[in-house]
Amino acid sequence: MAKKRIEARISGRVQVVMYRDFAVRRACSLGVVGEVWNEDDGTVSLVGEGEEEQLRAFEGELKKGSLLSHVERVDIARKEATGEFKDFRIKYEDL
Repeated sequence: MAKKRIEARISGRVQVVMYRDFAVRRACSLGVVGEVWNEDDGTVSLVGEGEEEQLRAFEGELKKGSLLSHVERVDIARKEATGEFKDFRIKYEDL
């Protein structure tokens, strides 16, 4: 099957509540590769690539969020995979 890609923006209480770590753990358990990072406006963005079934399961997890988070909205764009990722990780801002 062809790999697919999602680009997501998550809004709500999603920073300083272990949301990125949660996303990494869920992605790895589902076999999704990509990266997740904080945005300056308080949202979290991510890119994930995998099989359609893996990505749908991942989307469901993103909507639930981590224990301390409160997800208000998940905006997702679907695209073709680029194959640029080998694993799923947190992308940190360059200091």
